[in-house]
Amino acid sequence: MSTPAKPAIEVRTVADDEFTDWMGAVNVGFLRPPAADEEYVRGLQANSELGRIQGAFDGGRCVATFRSFAQELTTVGGAALPVSAVSGVTVTPTHRRRGLLTRMMAAELAAAKERGEVASTLIAAEYPIYGRYGYGPASHITEWEIDTARAGLDPRWAAPADGGSIELVDMAEAAKLGAEVFERFRPTRHGAISRDRRWWDLTTGVARRYEPWTEPFFAVYRTADGAPAGFAGYRADDRWSDAKLPENTATVADLIALTPEAERALWHYLCSIDWIRTVRTGRRAPDDLLPQYFPNPRAARIVTHSDYLWLRLLDVVRVLEARTYAAEGTLVLEVVDPAGLAAGRFLLEAGPAGARCTSTTRTAELTLYVRELASLYLGDESARRLLALGRAAEERAGAAARTDELFRTAGRPWCPDMF
Repeated sequence: MSTPAKPAIEVRTVADDEFTDWMGAVNVGFLRPPAADEEYVRGLQANSELGRIQGAFDGGRCVATFRSFAQELTTVGGAALPVSAVSGVTVTPTHRRRGLLTRMMAAELAAAKERGEVASTLIAAEYPIYGRYGYGPASHITEWEIDTARAGLDPRWAAPADGGSIELVDMAEAAKLGAEVFERFRPTRHGAISRDRRWWDLTTGVARRYEPWTEPFFAVYRTADGAPAGFAGYRADDRWSDAKLPENTATVADLIALTPEAERALWHYLCSIDWIRTVRTGRRAPDDLLPQYFPNPRAARIVTHSDYLWLRLLDVVRVLEARTYAAEGTLVLEVVDPAGLAAGRFLLEAGPAGARCTSTTRTAELTLYVRELASLYLGDESARRLLALGRAAEERAGAAARTDELFRTAGRPWCPDMF
């Protein structure tokens, strides 16, 4: 007697009354307690577009999850790209290796392209997963640990030398002033992503988070004329040595500044707080000025350096035309994309003022996969490095060097935010 075949696992959009179960599956995938906090679930559901939330259902049980939402990504030159941010990706341990993520990813990327989003972004929890879907690491982050006693700063906090000031503010004021500063900062840093109202509510404690939460301190830097030009959110622990000496650590959750003077003043403030012996900086750009603000830069020790924002291009023409380039020049790129979403041969006519990109039948000069072009796009990778690694092919001698001349940037991209 034959065994009845099991119904196929269904991958589809999640219905409104299935959202709590979907959130429970997310928690299982991220090794959190399965029961989701009701207030957090209600808040997330109210701020999510259900049409962009997928689940895989086996006999009515949600066994894989996938969510996307609209986001803006700052490209080189300051333009904001409409992209699809991917988050909440899980597969329940009992259902791995069944192609569920592949099905959900294919549906999302096709839908994103149809919506007119030129790329997809994500923060990769594991490195090997997303390259096969065309994503490449487009920016990196570095975290430092600062020994305040060795930094060489005057431990007596004083007003910034430029006439500015620093004040502590409450949660509501932090959300208001922080958003104001961030919106002025975002166009100035390629790799930065947009923050919506819910981001600020979660960060400042107005909205319930899924993990235990301790209210941070919020410091705002004001210029001499009183305008906010920087802010920092940080928490401090409570550790004392056996000799009853303070050994506390301040951990920075967010620090954004519009000028080097504002940034210097905030770091000096953080390193001058009584009882704080160590400052952990949180996610900074790898080329951050931070260590050089101190008379002794070795007081800042790197504790984390990692790939961070991953990018998947969907519309090569619009993406390449959106940014500016370091030099004048032309380049013919052959972009390989097994999924067929961004494949083609493109003529790029680029310069500091902008670019024109068109499909072409001209002979390719550089051939590379779409994931490698994603890594090059914000200036955090080198075509000559990709060539040496066998991840790009020169069809014409010198094409990799010319690519680097065009795509190089004065600073590295930086995405400070988790999503």
